[in-house]
Amino acid sequence: MVETSSSLLQLGGPVVLVLLGISIAALAVILAKAFQFSSARVGRHGHVRRAVAQWRKGERSKASQNLLKDRSLSGALVRGAMDAIQLLDQQPMSSQERDIREERLREEISARAADRLFALASWLKALDLVTQIAPLLGLFGTVLGMIETFQTLQESGSSANPASLAGGIWVALLTTACGLAVAMPVSVAVTWFETRLEKERATLEVLLTGVFTAGAGAPQLAEHAATARAPNATL
Repeated sequence: MVETSSSLLQLGGPVVLVLLGISIAALAVILAKAFQFSSARVGRHGHVRRAVAQWRKGERSKASQNLLKDRSLSGALVRGAMDAIQLLDQQPMSSQERDIREERLREEISARAADRLFALASWLKALDLVTQIAPLLGLFGTVLGMIETFQTLQESGSSANPASLAGGIWVALLTTACGLAVAMPVSVAVTWFETRLEKERATLEVLLTGVFTAGAGAPQLAEHAATARAPNATL
């Protein structure tokens, strides 16, 4: 295996060596991004969705407490929004002033979410660059190899050996194959990361909208509903 790799490097020349370095760097970035997405629990929203449903029913304190142990990106942002809104509810102010402060709070939470999503998207452009430049590097190596092969053919004249010519061509095409071998898996990884990120962005928007549009009077409405059911229960 080691001998095969070293022979490929010798046949492909410096272009294959560069592609090998790029592939190692790309693999390191992919593993780091996978760990980052896993730590942020991207795509895991079941617990947060249940908390938002409780929040909209008027069980605000319970919903916020249920998210204390949730370490996901969506859980932290939604819990921050819930705690901030509950602080607003405890402060005496006019409805107009509350609407203004809630709008500012919504912008702040949205900016915080955008910042966290931007951190998740970091280095994806670098991986996307690998998917574009690796095939070009392979093609560049092939062109250089073909130039060298035809130069040898010209120098040999009529005594050129077809076998050596064919050998030179396949060696030249080796760099293109290496470039495609690097680009294809990296392209799959980039698409997967970007898809997960877009789904996370859309889900965050839905969850935060559900928190902010629950209404300031949701706890009072739930309390009145419970009071209205109480006499019927006693009867």
